[in-house]
Amino acid sequence: MSFNLLDIANSGVRANTELLQTTSKNIANVNTVGYVRERTEHMTMIDNQVGRGDTYRLLNEFAQKQLNRDTSNKAFFDQFVSEAGRVDTLFSQESNSLSTSINSLFNNVQESLNQPSSTVARSLVMTDAQNLISQMERLSGIVFDQKNIVNEQLEIFSGEANTLVQNISKLNKQVAAVNGTRNAADASSMFNERDQAIRELSELVDIETLDGPNGEKLVFMGTGEALVMQRGSFNLFSMRGDPDPNFKELHLDINDGKAVPLEVDVGKLKGKIGGLLAFRDDVLVPAQNQLGQMGLAIADAFNQQNRLGMDGNGELGGDIFTIPTTGGFAYQANTGTAAMTATLEPGKGSEIPASDFVITYTSATTVEIQPVDNKGEPLGSASTANIVGGIVDSSTITSGESFGLQINVSGTGNVDDQFQIKLNAQAASSLEMATNRPEDLALAAPIRTANDINNTSEASISVGDVTSIDSGGFTATPPGLTNGDVSLVKTANLNEYTITDGSGTSTFTITPPAENILAQAGAPFDGYGFDFNIEGTPATGDTFTLEFNTGGFDDNRNGLKLAELQNGELVRQNVVTTATADNHKTFNQAYGALVTDVGVVTNQAKTNGAAFEALAKQSEAWYESLSGVNLDEEAANLLRFQQSYAASAQVLATSRTIFDTLLGATR
Repeated sequence: MSFNLLDIANSGVRANTELLQTTSKNIANVNTVGYVRERTEHMTMIDNQVGRGDTYRLLNEFAQKQLNRDTSNKAFFDQFVSEAGRVDTLFSQESNSLSTSINSLFNNVQESLNQPSSTVARSLVMTDAQNLISQMERLSGIVFDQKNIVNEQLEIFSGEANTLVQNISKLNKQVAAVNGTRNAADASSMFNERDQAIRELSELVDIETLDGPNGEKLVFMGTGEALVMQRGSFNLFSMRGDPDPNFKELHLDINDGKAVPLEVDVGKLKGKIGGLLAFRDDVLVPAQNQLGQMGLAIADAFNQQNRLGMDGNGELGGDIFTIPTTGGFAYQANTGTAAMTATLEPGKGSEIPASDFVITYTSATTVEIQPVDNKGEPLGSASTANIVGGIVDSSTITSGESFGLQINVSGTGNVDDQFQIKLNAQAASSLEMATNRPEDLALAAPIRTANDINNTSEASISVGDVTSIDSGGFTATPPGLTNGDVSLVKTANLNEYTITDGSGTSTFTITPPAENILAQAGAPFDGYGFDFNIEGTPATGDTFTLEFNTGGFDDNRNGLKLAELQNGELVRQNVVTTATADNHKTFNQAYGALVTDVGVVTNQAKTNGAAFEALAKQSEAWYESLSGVNLDEEAANLLRFQQSYAASAQVLATSRTIFDTLLGATR
């Protein structure tokens, strides 16, 4: 009996020692990140002895996987809101408002109309034009700096993800080595370390896990690509840009270069990396493109209208702003020798959408122009154009539209060679003043009209309207009309007039209403680039004249046109539109829409982020309720196991006393 009692006592002491060790381990690791609490259970007594205890981790895989998914979603929105909130704040600050600079520019244009001969008033306009450019450059710089920050963080995060992927693969090998052996129970730290690495990886990208052979964990991205595979194989992330080296894209490089690198679907990517890419694609790229589009539209409209006027020196107006030219990015797969640069075709500022463009060779002399959205997806239908003299513009388009682009081509392109044009993205920081001279502001109109003093009717000639200075009606040196003054005389016949200038005399009949007289007179008058109307009913012999506005002092007619640009709808909204849609905005409306878009996207992300934060907390609580260490529970277990240990020890002492007594009785 004493032998049985001794065996029972020994097994009880051993069993309670194991229980105390497990409880002590749980308590000691209460603050260890990634630790999963353990439990030791013993088999039913066999031959009056307690079997060896089995120690295992308390883990609910469903809760763990849900926690990883919610961690990815929460990290995505945390990263997105952190980045977007900073840009939203900067754009919404009044000191950074582009509308303030736009309004100041046009307010001073209005002031100059009151004193068109004042150099001081003109100087204020030029100063504000420079301030507008500086403000655009500052805002563009903010976006550009954020892009650089995004690229730096992407490199860091992808490096961290690669380290975690390699660690998981290494731990898989270690787990497989002890799987099925008696050492498996002692390898819980490896399982904890691997689970923690998977949890940390889920903060960077969305992942899913599957159980592999020999205790391995196979890790896949949420979009299906494999990260960690069987027998230690793994794939790593890389960041590179094609064609723009500064626009990093996430790729998955197959191990040892055994396959072509995979392009990850960033639209479905979660985690911090997904949040960064979404912030770049949904906030930075549209903001940069819209800023550049506005800058091009303002500069082009101002240039075109200023060229239709006469400056303070009595000469035809010129450009106020210099429109930038940007290089096209060649795709790495190109096989030809072609190179491209792009700028805005003069007078087409209202046609360019806030997008990038992909130019594809369809033959050696033809290309397709395809606008693309912030994720590189096509917008609408591609246009087709011929390459004529190394130029692609509105005059060479054979189908669709040019989107305001003027592309200069050199070298020879092969079929399917592609280039990416980012004119908008680079324009806001590249605009410059073509002149700073106040005299170059063309406030006067280059033509003036008059009724003859001897006219007998109340009919009058309009002030005239200039539509082009490049069509042959004007001479620049010296400034004047190519064919001199134009004289219009009413004949005795109904609606018949005689028109005369240096090109000769012509008689023609006006179709009421008496508008665009030179266009109705036909060649060469219809190609002068200016025209006028007759208001009222002229009497026979009434004469009207049009001449060059020599001097142009105190004339503000072209200045009025410049001022009207502020309320002109000159900024294009969408690539795809309908004939009846209002597809343009004013400059202030366009900037307001930009600020609103950034704010709306940021607030939506904040709302979604709050929801996923609540889900992540709920998943964390579910996971910790089983796998986390509860000190109250462990303290109760410790007390219970101590008492059980003491009782077993007492049985051991009793059995020893009995055994000693029996030995003494036999002596």
